[in-house]
Amino acid sequence: MSSKEFEINGTDYRIVLTEQVIGHINNLKNLYNAAYEDPESFDDVSTEISNTINEIASTVEPPAEDSDLDGLIQEIIKAVDHKAEEIEKELEGKEKPAKKSKVKSKK
Repeated sequence: MSSKEFEINGTDYRIVLTEQVIGHINNLKNLYNAAYEDPESFDDVSTEISNTINEIASTVEPPAEDSDLDGLIQEIIKAVDHKAEEIEKELEGKEKPAKKSKVKSKK
């Protein structure tokens, strides 16, 4: 869990990236992809997109202004993606222990 701060339109916002927030962001990205891949489905997913954005916005301090929501959500998505990259790099480092080279001696 980590806390992130963003400045959007002159207002400083803070959010704690909990598992729930990360889950909402990942769900939102999936909804965006679904709407992009099938524009006809946008009407079907637009309510869910709006609800998910409101869920994410409810975790931000101070409460987000409607005019700041787009920029705020974009910054939170970037923060979640960055956090995922950090975790992935950390896991890669643990999975690849240094291998000792074996040299066979000839007799």
